[in-house]
Amino acid sequence: MAAVPAVRNTGRVTTAVQAKSPPFGSLMREWRQRRRLSQLDLAIEADVSARHVSFIETGRSAPSRAMVLRLAGVLDVPLRERNQLLMAAGLAPVYRERSLADPDMAAVREGVEQVLNAYNPFPCVVVDRGWQIVHANAGAGVLLEGVAPHLLAQPNALRIAVHPEGLAPRIRNLGQWRHHLIERLRREAVVSGSAELSTLLAEIESYPGGFDETRDLGGVAVPLELYTSDGKLLTFLSTVTTFGTALDLTAAELSIEAFLPANETTAAALRG
Repeated sequence: MAAVPAVRNTGRVTTAVQAKSPPFGSLMREWRQRRRLSQLDLAIEADVSARHVSFIETGRSAPSRAMVLRLAGVLDVPLRERNQLLMAAGLAPVYRERSLADPDMAAVREGVEQVLNAYNPFPCVVVDRGWQIVHANAGAGVLLEGVAPHLLAQPNALRIAVHPEGLAPRIRNLGQWRHHLIERLRREAVVSGSAELSTLLAEIESYPGGFDETRDLGGVAVPLELYTSDGKLLTFLSTVTTFGTALDLTAAELSIEAFLPANETTAAALRG
């Protein structure tokens, strides 16, 4: 299997964000508009007056920590951006960001290991919010065969998937798979408001490979049809697992993506 880091420290320095953050009211307005809610809609959902929402957005009222978190919850703001909202309001962030190697993250590490081991010999990778691969099981080796070394130095799952020196030459339905990944990334960029994901989207869209919107498997799912180095065709369906109740940024932003065999031929080939 090509080298993939077992555990990567995804800690980021967030204190500098406070000095550069726009006013809280402006940020909240951006999130409200991104979710296509009026002030009245937001007020009703948050059980506050529309007048209070208006005052907060214009800076006439300073929100409490509880109010910031209530509005952020209604707007489904990701945890990292909730910290930014708190700091913009002059409040301390409440969501910590620990390395996966941190002792406090032992339960998360063990949960990740259990999922990865359970899926072997089928490929399974763990990615962070920016799609960087932070862990993988042995079965993931089939997804990394022939990938250029420079793509594995800081492995990004999407870049590896569609880069001309990555998996792209081995994907039979490249246009279809590429369309699926781009649409998924586009949705994530919109929902999160992440500049990092928007930049990654622009990069991924620049790679060749076509754009096929058709579906396979009776319209139920988009498969990954991948040739092995010896010419065998493997067909996968992907599933995604997340830590839905996580309050730590690292844990909340992890996704575990497993590639399950879509037919018995693929299953038999992977089981050897």
